[in-house]
Amino acid sequence: MHIIITGGSSGIGAAIAEIEMQRGARVSIVARREEPLRELRAQILAQYPSGQINTWAADVTDAVALERAIEAFEKSFGPCDRLIAAAGVVEPGELISQDMESFRAQIETNLFGTVNAVRAVYSGMVQRQSGQIVIISSGAGLIGIHGYTAYCASKHALAGFAETLRQEAKPNAIAVSICFPPDTETQQLAAELPLRSPAASAIIGDAKPWPADRVARIIVKGADRGRFEIYPGLQMALLGRFGAVVAPVLRWYFDLKIATVRKNQDH
Repeated sequence: MHIIITGGSSGIGAAIAEIEMQRGARVSIVARREEPLRELRAQILAQYPSGQINTWAADVTDAVALERAIEAFEKSFGPCDRLIAAAGVVEPGELISQDMESFRAQIETNLFGTVNAVRAVYSGMVQRQSGQIVIISSGAGLIGIHGYTAYCASKHALAGFAETLRQEAKPNAIAVSICFPPDTETQQLAAELPLRSPAASAIIGDAKPWPADRVARIIVKGADRGRFEIYPGLQMALLGRFGAVVAPVLRWYFDLKIATVRKNQDH
């Protein structure tokens, strides 16, 4: 089985790569930076010396470069059986203060980077009438969070993309899954937290971030079972299943938290 992972040099993508290598899959990873890819490859091969792993440095927002990488992967390891679209970026900031470059970068990477990856493997899957596409969204794709205007927009867009793609892909025997992870222990989260607004922290609460390998195991298990929606943890599952029903209550609660934070800041 050939697994292609975007954004796989760290975090959830890297954890999925390790799981798939352990299971004997051929794994190809594309990410922006060469050095982390080289380090991850050496680390995985140290654990699984006979494993088959390819890496390629490319930005998912560059459709041509990404397609070139995936062509090279498929030439080496055969057609893509499962795509894990895990590349993503987040930079908190309110709409009024965040510059458009940062806003656009999050949309480009999180939404169009995923679309570019899917398009690079989709035609081949249609021709073969087989394959699986797994899209990594976020809990922020289920609700709005203060100070995450761009990020929430991009992750909500992925939910709509996946929902429609599932309808188009199913007649071609292609499975589509989308996962909504909670806060996960990654380098990206460590960089994000200092930028998180007090209002966002009040909304999100003190929930402890999940280990990346735990989230990765749930994603792989859900993909193996062919689930469309994959929810790590009860909170994400409840938001996913009943979010529309409880939305008025959540909005009231979030507004109350934001008002309390603002009141405290004024004093």
